[in-house]
Amino acid sequence: MFAVEHLPAFLAAAGAVLIVPGPSVAYAVARSVEHGRGAGLFAVLGLETGLLLHVLASAAGLAAIIASSGSMLTAIKVAGAGFLTYLGVTEIRHASATIRQTSQPRPTGTRLFRDAVVVDLLNPKTALFVLAFLPQFVEPARGAIALQSLVLGLYLVGLAFLCDGTYALLASGFAARIGTSTRSRTALNRITGAIYISLG
Repeated sequence: MFAVEHLPAFLAAAGAVLIVPGPSVAYAVARSVEHGRGAGLFAVLGLETGLLLHVLASAAGLAAIIASSGSMLTAIKVAGAGFLTYLGVTEIRHASATIRQTSQPRPTGTRLFRDAVVVDLLNPKTALFVLAFLPQFVEPARGAIALQSLVLGLYLVGLAFLCDGTYALLASGFAARIGTSTRSRTALNRITGAIYISLG
């Protein structure tokens, strides 16, 4: 097992990276603002499920194979950019629908969860971060490398849940303050859409 005395350093380094907003945080915040706290938390669960799958792939060595294959990594990048762009266009379309006062169906928890998993899985930066970060704290002399990577990865997922969840809760509180103003919601949809497209 990895050295427990290294855990504070691991958590501090991981927290410093996770606190910087990226596609995952943007997705969680957008869902919270648009559909409320519950939607944001469903999104966070999906995001961390995607991160857990990256951790499992890394522990199994799959991430290393993908990272070493230029064509596979390029395919993941293109798919991820395409999905983020799709989300951005959808948000902007919702803004237009809001202006026309047409009703928009509230997405189910299952859809929010599924989309969040896809957002995280198609983010090659997550795969490369996990692949590059976890080995820094693995010590071959202390046992199976895959098991050490998995345990560290579970700590990472837990920390990511706390970080993304905090963003989601803060965003839902912000949305509650601005109320249900059509103008405010339209502006938020457009900003969110622009963020997704720029990330893509």
